[in-house]
Amino acid sequence: MLRKIRGLIRASHLPPTLAVTAATTVLAVEAGRGRSSIWVAVAVLAGQLSVGWSNDAFDAARDTTAGRREKPIVAGDVGQRAVAMSALLALVASVPLSLASGWRAASVHLIAIGAAWSYNAGIKSTWLSPIPYALAFGLLPAFVTLGLPGHPWPLPAAMGATALIGVGAHFINTVPDVEHDLATGIAGLPQQIGPTRSLLVGVAMLALAAIFIAALPSERVALRALVTALALLIDALVVIEALQGNPRAAWLLTLLSALVCLGLFVASGGNLVAS
Repeated sequence: MLRKIRGLIRASHLPPTLAVTAATTVLAVEAGRGRSSIWVAVAVLAGQLSVGWSNDAFDAARDTTAGRREKPIVAGDVGQRAVAMSALLALVASVPLSLASGWRAASVHLIAIGAAWSYNAGIKSTWLSPIPYALAFGLLPAFVTLGLPGHPWPLPAAMGATALIGVGAHFINTVPDVEHDLATGIAGLPQQIGPTRSLLVGVAMLALAAIFIAALPSERVALRALVTALALLIDALVVIEALQGNPRAAWLLTLLSALVCLGLFVASGGNLVAS
């Protein structure tokens, strides 16, 4: 049983799941959601768990063919059926948890989850692969703000920044797995342009996201400039680690870059909607 639980945790893609959940929760707190930020957190966590588990469930056959023993289903730590059922249960749970923020907020969050599922179900194998990432991540600020009184939409720059972070992470995440992906029929846009170009595109997206956030209205000019410089430095380190053959370090730095962009948003005053 313990082995199965560990397998489920690994199949959930825990680091990005927790990173997205934490980032969205901070956005909710900064936007003024107050105690309802808890509902944002649990709804996003359920949605991200469903996405992570569905990814491994959909890819089980491909991963087995490629001999990817680092995957818990392939390693025999947990069965494909258990992972698929966990994904469905988390998906079902995300509906009422999202509705706790109101039907408007719930609608955009469920669209975001649906986009992520569509990627796992097949879009990942086409040149359209970045679109679900852009849609899913770009809608997260809207999930936060539409739950506020008056149901305002977020600033376009905020949605653009989160969309860029999602797309950037998509391109960088594929870099170490291009050969495995192509061998099993996954030929999304990053795989089609190759690992070097994917790395450069991904880092450019992260850097552009930092610039988008830096363009938000703020009176904290010096602090914002310092955090922007830190974000760009980390993006440079992503390139260095990837080119030196350290894909795991590059991926962890990618997550750190996204979190620093969140810190940049907080440093800028945390304004998701127009004052």
